[in-house]
Amino acid sequence: MRELNVIEIKKAVSRLCIDANYFLSDDIKNAFKNALDVEEDFLSKDVFEKLIENAEIAQNEKVPMCQDTGMAVVFIEIGQDVHLTGGSLYNAINEGVADGYERGYLRKSVVENPFTRINTKNNTPAIIHTKIVDGENVKITIAPKGFGSENMSALKMLKPSDGISGVKDFIMETVKNAGANPCPPIIVGVGVGGTMEKVAQIAKEALLIPLDFKNEDDFLRETEEELLEKINALKIGPAGFGGKTTALSVKIKTFPTHIAGLPVAVNIGCHATRHKEVVL
Repeated sequence: MRELNVIEIKKAVSRLCIDANYFLSDDIKNAFKNALDVEEDFLSKDVFEKLIENAEIAQNEKVPMCQDTGMAVVFIEIGQDVHLTGGSLYNAINEGVADGYERGYLRKSVVENPFTRINTKNNTPAIIHTKIVDGENVKITIAPKGFGSENMSALKMLKPSDGISGVKDFIMETVKNAGANPCPPIIVGVGVGGTMEKVAQIAKEALLIPLDFKNEDDFLRETEEELLEKINALKIGPAGFGGKTTALSVKIKTFPTHIAGLPVAVNIGCHATRHKEVVL
C-alpha cells in the first residue's frame, strides 16, 4: 500500500491547469503545419499561419493561447493500492484549480448557479471524473474546455434501427449546425453507447486521444476517416473562411449499451483542444 498526500495532487492540478493553457500539444501543432501545406486559399493559409504563430507566442511568453481558458475538466485514475492522506481528494483538486487559475493569470469563467450567474472568482468547481484502476499510481489529466466549442456539442438517443447511418447523419448534422462557432479547425469527439451520461463522458474522453493515433478497430478507423473526409468537404474551413480543413480529426469511442438503445454524443473541440497529464 502506497501513501500519497493530497497536497501533491493539488500541486499537480495547479501546474497542469497552467501548462494546458500555455502549451499546445505537438500533435495539434503538427496538424496545423500539415493543413497549411494542404490549403490553397490565401485566407485559409493565413489562419493556419496565425494559429501556429499564436501557439508559439503562448509557449514562449508563457501566456494563455486563448482568452477562454475553459472550465476545468479533470480525469483522475487512482490505483486501488494507493492510500490518499491529508484531506479530501475533491477539495485538493478544486484548490489546485483555483491556485492554477490565479497563478497562471487564467480567466475565471465559472458561475456558481446557472440562473443567478454569479462568478465563483476562482474557476471552481471543476468537473471531476474519477476511476479506480489497478496499481499504486495516480494519473491526472486536465482538459480545460472552452464553451465556444462546448456549446456546439450535442447528444441524441437514437434507436438501434437507426444504425451506423443514423450515427453518421447525427454527427454531420451537429458539425453543420456548429458552422464557424466552435473556432475551426475542430476536433470531433464522438461517443456511442452506454447511457445518456456515459455517452457524453466518452465523447469528451475521445478528445484526449492523440491526433496521430490510429484506431485499432478497423470499422471505427474507417468510419472516422470517412466522416473526416465528409466534414472537410463542407468547406466551413479554418475560422469559417472556407477551405479544405474544417476538422483536424474525428475520434470515436464506444461502450456497451442496452438492447433498446443507441446513444450518441458529439463533443466538439476547438482548434485549441487542450489537455495535459501527469502520473504521480
